[in-house]
Amino acid sequence: MSKKKRIVLFSVLGLVILLAVGLLWGANYLVTFAIGRSTGLQDIAPESTLSEEATQNIVENWQQQSSQAKKWMAQAETETVQIESSDGLKLRGEAVISDPASHLWVIAVHGYRMSHSSMSALASYYGLKGWNALLPDLRGCGDSEGDYIGMGWPDRRDILQWIDWIIRRDSEAKIVLHGISMGGATVMMTAGEDLPGQVKAVVEDCGYTSVWDIFTDELDYLFHLPAFPLLNIASGLSSLRAGYSFSEASSLNQIAKAQVPVLFIHGSEDNFVHTDMVYRLYDACPTEKQLMVVEGAGHGNSFNHMPDEYFETVFSFLDRFQLN
Repeated sequence: MSKKKRIVLFSVLGLVILLAVGLLWGANYLVTFAIGRSTGLQDIAPESTLSEEATQNIVENWQQQSSQAKKWMAQAETETVQIESSDGLKLRGEAVISDPASHLWVIAVHGYRMSHSSMSALASYYGLKGWNALLPDLRGCGDSEGDYIGMGWPDRRDILQWIDWIIRRDSEAKIVLHGISMGGATVMMTAGEDLPGQVKAVVEDCGYTSVWDIFTDELDYLFHLPAFPLLNIASGLSSLRAGYSFSEASSLNQIAKAQVPVLFIHGSEDNFVHTDMVYRLYDACPTEKQLMVVEGAGHGNSFNHMPDEYFETVFSFLDRFQLN
């Protein structure tokens, strides 16, 4: 081989190696950015398209709901609770007992990089109707251990253990799973598992079809990059680092295996978890189901935007299954 050809060959090999190293570095950064605990709350959502009037309405309703939640929790019995996950993490949360004689329970599951306290306002609507509530911190969030956020996939097994915690306490429990955003994806992923008979229904609010789909959207929005090949590599690295791949974590596949009724809720103006996702999820669900698209609501604020209509729909749906 001539000297010139060797130079060309080594140059090409060098470029390939640099490209591979760059992709590996980028994929590893993406895993840390997207699901690493230490990165804190990232500003990853697109700018809201809601009107100033709608935004002000949401703020005012949230203030009222927060005040309602504080009063509810002050009158209820609260308890810090803990379980251990199947992979050895200490997971913590808060149980709020509105009525010790009640067998109605809601497990209210929070969103991305949030904690159990963010669900107290929603849970208060159940509490004021005499429901008891369990508000868990998902792995990698709040007071729970974990270096990585589960995006709903390992969390589905953790929720099964929280369900068992309630059943050990109250064998006659009637349990509803209610989640928002990542919490919505979590309860859908849980719905695809073999659930105890005490779980009666699922309410999912603005959950995504899959981790792959939502990260594909965010990769395009935040970095203007296609999914291939960076997300493929990051998915493999996530398997090694966090114990699950982005491609396997599918709400769509799980909801197709559901055996309990499901209420789907989504904002019509959700430009983060795009509204079209809920139609695919609804169509895939084989059980009794209902769809509520809240006109004018953005991501995760349907119950702040139209609280009366929201909870009238929720409790009307649950009443169909003697959950009252």
